[in-house]
Amino acid sequence: MSTLPKSYITPEQYLEIDRQAERKSEYYDGEMFAMAGAGLAHNTIVWNLITGFGSQLRGGPCRGYPSDFRVRIGAGGRYAYPDVTIVCGKPEFADERRDVLLNPTAIVEVLSPSTASFDRGFKFDAYTAVPSLREYVLIVSDFASVEAFSRQPDGRWLLAKAVRQEESITLESVGCQLTLADIYENVEFPPFQAPRYVPPQS
Repeated sequence: MSTLPKSYITPEQYLEIDRQAERKSEYYDGEMFAMAGAGLAHNTIVWNLITGFGSQLRGGPCRGYPSDFRVRIGAGGRYAYPDVTIVCGKPEFADERRDVLLNPTAIVEVLSPSTASFDRGFKFDAYTAVPSLREYVLIVSDFASVEAFSRQPDGRWLLAKAVRQEESITLESVGCQLTLADIYENVEFPPFQAPRYVPPQS
């Protein structure tokens, strides 16, 4: 994700630009961020999620959307393209274009090394401020690790983490469960490289 030249852009200007652009951009507090193309592992994981969730959601009250669907996070000041968005009940949209979703129930982001800190920090705070959101899932793409955050009745977010292939994540708000073996099917992880030790200089 890269920042376009800095100059304040209103939410209305962002939507006008993004709707006509060939490449997607996210929007945070007056700035547009062009989205970089995803790698093989990232796209494979997203495909596994869509097929896995799709078979479980079929015929029920919830529906899923891929990463081409824009979600408003906050009172008009932020817009994002989650990797997978699930909505239960009637979708609510910002306007008649029906391309800005307002009421996600669950959101899944697949982390790339370059975006992991952003998705865990700033983006997590933005997503969890959405009143309708009940679960937020972060999936690492270069090794097996899934973190599922669920909103509790008192407003706290409870973390459940899975790292083994036989373990699973459960999204109770949408009635879905996937094992890590399902999520990481056909994903080849890069070889592990231990951090190189650099002795302190005297």
